[in-house]
Amino acid sequence: MKVWRISKLRHAAMAFSGEGARLVAGRWNPAGVPMVYTSSSLSLAVVEVFVHLDAADSPEFVSIAAELPVDKEEMEDQQVEMLARLPGDWRRIGHPLLRQIGADWIASGRSLAMPVPSAVVDGEWNVLINPAHPDAAGIKLGAPKRFEFDARMFRAGLSEW
Repeated sequence: MKVWRISKLRHAAMAFSGEGARLVAGRWNPAGVPMVYTSSSLSLAVVEVFVHLDAADSPEFVSIAAELPVDKEEMEDQQVEMLARLPGDWRRIGHPLLRQIGADWIASGRSLAMPVPSAVVDGEWNVLINPAHPDAAGIKLGAPKRFEFDARMFRAGLSEW
């Protein structure tokens, strides 16, 4: 299964280590729990990163593709299970249940990857990776490729619409 990650160039070498999530809590992990956030497409990875950007920031970014040694049908089954577990307000930032789901999954060591719904694009899926899982050694990383956000993405407002 192919997944994508957008990373600041200076962090590219560590993009799949889980160190960033370990240092800073995310939607699916409390601080202290290493986890790698990826997306099922490059375009979703772009949107997931973009919602956290400030137009004044202009770091250099790279996109990194990775091939995960996981069964696609198993991932689809996990999507169904995940949707059944989510509370109605799961999109709320800092939701403690989501962080607990992620922490429990990492602690269990039961799988390399876990699909989670995107809070940014309804119907799309991100893929969490457990960097400590034994199968992590089988991840095939692509070379980092320079990535630039289109300047039009930073225009304020939707007045043209």
